[in-house]
Amino acid sequence: MILAIESSCDDSSISITKIDTLELIFHKKISQELEHSFYGGVVPELAARLHIEALPKILEECEEYLPQIKAVAVTNAPGLSVTLTEGVAMAKAVSIALNIPIIAVNHLKGHIYSLFIEKEEKFPITVLLVSGGHTQVIEANSLDDMQILAKTMDDSFGESFDKVSKMLNLGYPGGPIIEKYSQNGDCNRFAFPIPLSQSPKIEFSYSGLKNAVRLKIDELEGTSLKSQDISDVCASFQKTAVDHILQKLKKLFKQKTIKDFAIVGGASANLYLRRELEKLCSSYGTNLHLSDLKYCSDNAAMIGRVAIEQYKNKDFINIEDLDIKTRLKDY
Repeated sequence: MILAIESSCDDSSISITKIDTLELIFHKKISQELEHSFYGGVVPELAARLHIEALPKILEECEEYLPQIKAVAVTNAPGLSVTLTEGVAMAKAVSIALNIPIIAVNHLKGHIYSLFIEKEEKFPITVLLVSGGHTQVIEANSLDDMQILAKTMDDSFGESFDKVSKMLNLGYPGGPIIEKYSQNGDCNRFAFPIPLSQSPKIEFSYSGLKNAVRLKIDELEGTSLKSQDISDVCASFQKTAVDHILQKLKKLFKQKTIKDFAIVGGASANLYLRRELEKLCSSYGTNLHLSDLKYCSDNAAMIGRVAIEQYKNKDFINIEDLDIKTRLKDY
């Protein structure tokens, strides 16, 4: 069995996965959304303090499995430095206490392997990763052969939802809030500009769209912002944000034949995005793969799934060499 620890941002999570059968026998995550909602976003120092409280409590629930653990895996990159540090510190302590090796896991690879929790890995596959920190298209041929085909020039897809929600004083996290309000809104009321619509390049940008929404909110507030206005802004913004992704993916699908495509990351839980991508993939004869909704956001189950493949390859790291990396240039 492999014990995996995830603390790259504001979710404290630990899992235990069987190496031979891929069975997830323990998984628990403690979210900090309520604590951070007061501030309208994640406060790194607060997140670190909450990890200090939550991770040991979860580990206590794993006590019966500890004698069977063969390795401890931990997210060491990318993420917030102060929160990654808490998970790495626990992994080192577990490694010493149980005399087992450590596996350092790339958090972004974890999101890709969320597709394969309790399943065999399936490559090659082209993946859209959308989260609060990333918007990327990755060509994944194997665990150790992943190339970024496109990425955002500025804000991420998920981050833009958080920012718009904050502009409207709706709370945090913005993704599910904007999606909820959109259900009662007119997505065609406001014609927000689709970013980079005239650019032939396959890349993403959300700063301009975010600014266009801000200007519209300012205009509406001048005439007294109503409940229906809020829903319409949310629906129109969500449609434009997704249309931007669809436009760029259409360019990609025209350039190369893609048999298998997937969306992963916290923002991949957006049901409107899922429905629109289902339509797009269907029109190109492409198979769409989705993670279970419960594994879209940061979690230790996906970290443990990556770690199984690294364990098979004996991809361990010396405790002295294990360190955090807040950013990664590639996969």
